[in-house]
Amino acid sequence: MKIINSTPISDGYYLPSENIEHSESIMIWPERADNWRNGAKPAQKVFSEIANKISEYEPITMIASKEQYDHARHVLSENVRVVEMSYNDSWIKDIGPMYLLNKSNNIRSVDWRFNAWGGLVDGLYFPWDQDDKVARKISDFQRIDYYSVSDFILEGCAIHTDGEGTAILTEDTVLSEGRNGHVTKDEAEEILKNYLNLDKIIWLKSGYFMDETNGDVDNMLSFVKPGVILLTWTDDVTDPQYQISKDAFEILSHSTDAKGRKLEIHKLPIPKPLFATENESNGVDSDNGLLPRYPGDRLTASYVSYYLFNGGLLLPIFDDPNDQIAIDILKDLFPDRKIETIHARELLLGGGNVHCVIEAVPMYKE
Repeated sequence: MKIINSTPISDGYYLPSENIEHSESIMIWPERADNWRNGAKPAQKVFSEIANKISEYEPITMIASKEQYDHARHVLSENVRVVEMSYNDSWIKDIGPMYLLNKSNNIRSVDWRFNAWGGLVDGLYFPWDQDDKVARKISDFQRIDYYSVSDFILEGCAIHTDGEGTAILTEDTVLSEGRNGHVTKDEAEEILKNYLNLDKIIWLKSGYFMDETNGDVDNMLSFVKPGVILLTWTDDVTDPQYQISKDAFEILSHSTDAKGRKLEIHKLPIPKPLFATENESNGVDSDNGLLPRYPGDRLTASYVSYYLFNGGLLLPIFDDPNDQIAIDILKDLFPDRKIETIHARELLLGGGNVHCVIEAVPMYKE
């Protein structure tokens, strides 16, 4: 499909919220043994559980490499479509198209640049060239026209929006030297507003403690609906996450959204700190092109990294007492959605969580 040479803001296309109806979901099959332990077999089990569960609610496509296509096709439900494509790793939310809608529900997408969360400065793997092509490939496959931003790095997990002109991001990711060190904060805001049709951007300083992406916002918070936010929280003042969440709470408490609303903030407690074991770390192949996985690495365990699908919510759980607290909070805030759970430790060991391994395609007019 064609590249659009104007901007979304001039064409009336905007970034919708994540709680709208989907036409389908998309995932990418994990396989690289230098990131996923034990040849990615434990991760593949979790990915297949996620895909099979979502397929009960809405169409879903799994992208797989030529080496893994037959295996993925064998273990996935027949309701899951499997498509062959080349890529570097499985973080579809970060590397896939960023979908936009207009008031008539027509769809376009944005192809941002991707450099593995920091390129040669502090990126997590090399090369990333195939990942950087995925957004264009999927847009072409779906016959969706797209905008291409040639010199700005943005991952899907780096931004949350209410769909009404407000977005929240972290400075430590979007403005990091390895991503967009060549632009000022004001210049970054102008690019984001032009290509996502935003009216207001709320900047947090940092994301989740020790998040290897430098702190993408999706482990810190999510929008329940316009004006209502879920924030990662801990009451343990000895946990480094305490101050990060407290600072975020202060910023959000003194912010209004694009419509002038004061934000309603709900605190979602994190599980007790989780750490990679020696056995888990030793199961990852060493490779000079990838950030090593060390025993004792703190895992980025957050309940706000859930995924909304048609009629439901997929929540990561961690065999922690706070699992049930998170379920109860989300049941209250999303009374019309069925809460489905997935044991997410294998995703954490690979450096991510539920939200970053699934991409939603909004329902649109053909």
